[in-house]
Amino acid sequence: MEKREYKAGDQVYVIYRNPHTPNVANITEAEIVRHPENEQQLALFLHESYHLLAEDDAVYDTYEQAEERYKEIFDYDQYR
Repeated sequence: MEKREYKAGDQVYVIYRNPHTPNVANITEAEIVRHPENEQQLALFLHESYHLLAEDDAVYDTYEQAEERYKEIFDYDQYR
């Protein structure tokens, strides 16, 4: 996936793994915001908390892009 430059206020979709159940992942809507502790850094505002934006985050512009990648990662067709 081609990485793009995000700016505060962008609405994005994230493939997010449940930290309590690592084999569970969902597509979740998030917002790109300035991190409240460091205004120079961007963060994902997701599930009422801030996550620093990292290079390897699975962030997509549309739900459809995220869903397509989700199916690739988790080999969705094998479960049909």
